[in-house]
Amino acid sequence: MPPLLALLLGLWGLERGAGGRGSMWRDESVTWQVAHRPLGGIWDLLGQVDAVHGLYYLLMHAVFQVWDGGGPEAGGLWALRLPSVAATALAAAGVAAVAHRLAGERAALCSGVAYAVLPPVQMYAQEGRSYALVAAAVVWATYLLLRERWVAYCAVLLLGCWLHEFAVLALLAHGVTAWRSRGWRWSAAVVAALLLPLAVVSARQAEQQLGWLGRPGWQDWAAYGVVAVAVLLLARGASVPRELVRVAVPLALLPPGLLMAVSLVHPWYVDRYVLYALAGLALLAGTRLAAARGWWPWLLVAALLVPFGWWSAWLRTPESRKDDVLAVAAAVRERARPGDAVLFMPSRRREWLLSSPQLYGTLRDLALARTPAASHSLQGTELATPEIWTRLVDAPRVVALLDPAGQPLDPYPREAVKRQTLASHFDLCSTDEVRGARIALYAQPGRCP
Repeated sequence: MPPLLALLLGLWGLERGAGGRGSMWRDESVTWQVAHRPLGGIWDLLGQVDAVHGLYYLLMHAVFQVWDGGGPEAGGLWALRLPSVAATALAAAGVAAVAHRLAGERAALCSGVAYAVLPPVQMYAQEGRSYALVAAAVVWATYLLLRERWVAYCAVLLLGCWLHEFAVLALLAHGVTAWRSRGWRWSAAVVAALLLPLAVVSARQAEQQLGWLGRPGWQDWAAYGVVAVAVLLLARGASVPRELVRVAVPLALLPPGLLMAVSLVHPWYVDRYVLYALAGLALLAGTRLAAARGWWPWLLVAALLVPFGWWSAWLRTPESRKDDVLAVAAAVRERARPGDAVLFMPSRRREWLLSSPQLYGTLRDLALARTPAASHSLQGTELATPEIWTRLVDAPRVVALLDPAGQPLDPYPREAVKRQTLASHFDLCSTDEVRGARIALYAQPGRCP
C-alpha cells in the first residue's frame, strides 16, 4: 500500500504543466542537458564542476539512451522524472519495512503512508534530480543496519553518498543507533574511505557549486525547530518502541541539524540535501498513529489532510518552482525574430534556453565564447568585457533574459558592461515577466517595433 500510494502521488501531475504545456525548472534543465552529453563530455564536466551529481548524471544518461520522452519542448518530461517517482515508492516501502521490523504490521502501514503523503517528499518525487534516489538509498541502508547485513549496508549507503555526498550525514545518525556495533564501525570506515575521492574533488568545486548559498535564515531555524519539537513529542510515551526511537530520532534531527550548524561557517544548507531525514519523522508519526486509541488522533489526521491536500495540489503547478525554463523559452519564441541577438544577465541564466536547442540555435548569443560542452561547464564561458561591448553595440535588436526585479545584480565586469551598454546605446521596447524571469526587448534608438 505505501509504495503504491507514493507511486500514484508521484504520477499525479508529473508533467506539472498548465494548458497542455509542461514545466521544468533550471536544476532539472541542468539534468536534461548534461545527461544528454556523450559519456566523455560528462566525465570532462565532472572534473570542473558538479562532481557531486556525477553518478546521477550517468544514471540519467543511461535512462535517456533507452528513452527520453521526445524532449521537454514536446512535453517529454516523464523520462526525466520517472526515476524519482520510482525511488519515492521504493523509499516508502523502506520506511514501512523499518517500521514493520521494529513496531509491527500496523505501524508499517501507517509509517509508509505518512512518508508518502509528506508534501516535501511529493515535491522531489516529481523532480528530475537525485534527492528522491538518495532518500531511498538511506532508508534501505537503515533497514539493512537493523538486519546487520553489513556488506549490503555499505553498498547501499555508499550508493546514496555517491548520488549526493551529504547522504554521509545519515552515517552519523546511524552511528548514534549502532555505535556499539563492531560491524557498523567497520562499515563506517569503508563508506568513508570509498567516499573520499568524491569528497576531495567536490571540495575543490565547493565555491562555484555552493557559492550562491547564504547562512540559514530564521525561517530555516524555525522550520527545524518545529520538526524537532514534533519529533521529540512523538518519541515520548510507551507506545513507541525504544529501538524505533533510537533509529528515528537521530535520522530526523542529526543530518539537518549538523548541516545547518556547519553552514554557520560554510553555507551549504538546503533542505533538499537532507530530504531523507523526513523518514525519521514518518516512522515516529506512523507508529504513534498505529498505537493510538480513540477518535482524537484520527481527527487530527483529518484536520492535517486539508492543508496537506492544498500543499500537494500547489506542488503540481509551475508556481511551486523558482522558475520555468520552458515558459521562458516559449516567451522568447513569441518575441524574437530570426537573427536577433540574445543576452543572458547574468550568464548563468543561459540555462533557460539550453534545453530548447531548436530555439537557442536561431539566436545569436552575443557574449558566448565557448559552448557548455566545449568548455566542460554547465553554462559555457563568455567573452572578455571589451569583446562583449563590441558585439553588443553592433546588434540591431537584443532579447535580454534577466532575473526578476529586485534580485541582487552581479558586480562582475562582464555583467556590468551588459547593463551599462544596453542603458546607453539602446531603447527598451518592452519588458515581460515570465515565471521566475524577465524578458526585455531592446533595439537601437528609433527601431522599436
